[in-house]
Amino acid sequence: MTAIQATQLMLVTIVAEDLLEPQLATLVKTLGATGFTVTPCSGEGSRGLRTGSMPGGNVRIEVVVSKDVSEMIIAKLAEAYFAHCAVIGWLTPVGVVRGEKYVGPQH
Repeated sequence: MTAIQATQLMLVTIVAEDLLEPQLATLVKTLGATGFTVTPCSGEGSRGLRTGSMPGGNVRIEVVVSKDVSEMIIAKLAEAYFAHCAVIGWLTPVGVVRGEKYVGPQH
């Protein structure tokens, strides 16, 4: 049996209002992500539950990227979204099989 080689990358997880999905998808791709996964989600955070006066739900956006790209994504989220929007993001180290699929040619 052949040993599987895992590439060490970062998983960026973003939870945000679903209205922000197009902007956040553009942001992660512009900063170097080769793709992303979006999943509808719900929950409660520091801002409480979403009220009935705010249409829509939440999305969880997951992106596997290099450490450098992950840090750029989180920095841009902090700069552009954290203060004014219901957005949170975190980084998790991951070992990925076929890691070259997640890192664009510029990284």
